[in-house]
Amino acid sequence: MTTTQTGAPAGKSAMDPHLRRLAIVVVLGAIMTILDTTIVNVALPTLGQDFNASLSSIQWVATGYMLALSMAIPLTGWAVQRFGARTMWLVSLGLFITGSLLCGMAWDVTSLVAFRVVQGLGGGMLLPVGQTMLARAAGPERMGRVMSIVSVPAMLAPVLGPLLGGVVVDHLDWRWMFYVNIPFCVFALIAAIRLLPRDSDRDPGSKLDFLGMALLSPGLAALVYGLSEASEGGGGPRAVISAIGGVALTAAFIVHALRKRDGALVDLRLLRSRAWASAVGGLFFYSGAMFGLMMLVPLYARIVRGDTSLEAGMLLAPLGVGAAVMMPLAGKLADRYGSRLLAPIGLLIMMSGTVLLTGIDVDTPRLALMGAVLLIGVGHGMLAPSLMATAYQGLARTSIPTATTGLNILLRVGGSFGVAAIAVILQVAIRDHVPGASGNLREAAAHQTPALLTTAFSDTFWWAAGIGAIGLIPLLFLPRRTQDSRP
Repeated sequence: MTTTQTGAPAGKSAMDPHLRRLAIVVVLGAIMTILDTTIVNVALPTLGQDFNASLSSIQWVATGYMLALSMAIPLTGWAVQRFGARTMWLVSLGLFITGSLLCGMAWDVTSLVAFRVVQGLGGGMLLPVGQTMLARAAGPERMGRVMSIVSVPAMLAPVLGPLLGGVVVDHLDWRWMFYVNIPFCVFALIAAIRLLPRDSDRDPGSKLDFLGMALLSPGLAALVYGLSEASEGGGGPRAVISAIGGVALTAAFIVHALRKRDGALVDLRLLRSRAWASAVGGLFFYSGAMFGLMMLVPLYARIVRGDTSLEAGMLLAPLGVGAAVMMPLAGKLADRYGSRLLAPIGLLIMMSGTVLLTGIDVDTPRLALMGAVLLIGVGHGMLAPSLMATAYQGLARTSIPTATTGLNILLRVGGSFGVAAIAVILQVAIRDHVPGASGNLREAAAHQTPALLTTAFSDTFWWAAGIGAIGLIPLLFLPRRTQDSRP
């Protein structure tokens, strides 16, 4: 695999105006699509009442969007090569805007789920396409800084989504959860038309790997769905069969991709790159721990402390603050020194914040909880941009789209795995610590045993720290300097 990369001229390490404009366009477009992953969750009871639908039906408003996101991601690498990054950015953003408008006009559950799928198909490609554009434009000298910018919407959206959703549901009609996307995304669309350079390196002859698409997209969707069902306490036959089917289809894709020398939907030869393999390996386990924590902290606040949805969401606010403060500095340090020391330190900081949460009791002050969450955010802000930058080091320019696709697939699966694993572990811990509780959260809360529930959550935080600790293993294989990232 070729290891040269074009981008910024040699020695050009500053963020020039063109790169800043490009970064602004990417953040504007990406943040709303990621917000929509979580914003609807707090409105599901309201939607169920308005449409007179059961929870099993209305949950597809969230699940349908998530599955569409998962199925769209594998298309990104080929679509960018075939049609160009600018074209795919505009098409994806237009599809997301259309889906948002239609969601706000939905007349029943079926139409709302269908329109959420349209939203997800557009939203699923936006962040990978944006990462591809930034990685190509930045070059190796500025990769850490641009990846710190890309990480902002991915970090803030899970924190802000439930808060924004709660405000809309409490004070406005639920349809504004979707209508609010439109002015932001229209502005992003106009900015993209004006600021993004014309596509100059597309390959009109690039052919879609249809067999790979038929294996990977439904396999990824089935795997994410199975993990999601398990995380919601529905780990019955449907979740198991879905997860097993997803694993089988994904394994079949891996066999197919290894046999197909050229044009695979995801080029598995990227695993020959020490930098890419070690970086995405670390990010996989780290994202599992992080997304598990982002579920666990507000759940603890609601079930044990009796906080409102808004108060529970506010507990996660310091996570976004810590990440936002640390990311710009981490990006510069990653460009200058590489990630071999920076990423493990960031992971250890995140784990130290998690370990602090294992010491909670019923009288733990809210400020102490927010301090631990702030520490987790600082660790995230140090680790995420440095590893994402390392993943691109040493790759040929033509390999960036498929590298981005593979990176986003592993992040999504890793996050789903973490949420599912933490949810199952919490249910087992509640069953073990709360007499008479089967592991169901409502049953546990009804027992009015905050001290016993706190012990169950404390044990589960240890497991979250353990999942993060596994990520230290691939980080040991990071190259010493970014120049050493050739496979």
